Amino acid sequence: MIRKEEVYKIGRLGKSHGVKGEVSLQFTDDVFDRVEAEYLILDIDGILVPFFMEEYRFRSDSLALIKFCDVDTQQRAAELTGCDVYFPRSLAEEEDAMPSLSMLVGFMLVDADTGKEVGRIASIDDSTHNILFELEDGRLIPASDDLIHHIDTTERTIKTIIPEGLLEI
Repeated sequence: MIRKEEVYKIGRLGKSHGVKGEVSLQFTDDVFDRVEAEYLILDIDGILVPFFMEEYRFRSDSLALIKFCDVDTQQRAAELTGCDVYFPRSLAEEEDAMPSLSMLVGFMLVDADTGKEVGRIASIDDSTHNILFELEDGRLIPASDDLIHHIDTTERTIKTIIPEGLLEI
């Protein structure tokens, strides 16, 4: 059984497309393409289920059309509409590059100077040029490369330099 700690959300399925079972994927992370993944994980009624991909093609930089194995009709594809899509952390970590922002949700933010835990990342606010970590308690912490000291994907921690006075706001 796949556990939520083993995966991270990369998008959500939209409407079915065509009559052969394709479905649209609105994604925030194209890791499935970068690591040439064979499958994605869908949340179906609270259960994480792997779906193998026959093929996919990009429609934009955040939208792809996906044909899953054994999803061969428009009706079957429509049943998947609205499902959250996840990707295995273990496959994403095989990639040599910096972890994607989506993968950092759930990581513990640690003050690099004091070693104290600041809080767990609940979401990433990338709606502006200045990307922010939104912690579970609602605080916003800059996610600037200049401030990130170290990312440990095994321990799921991020050591960051916290600007003086930021936590008192």
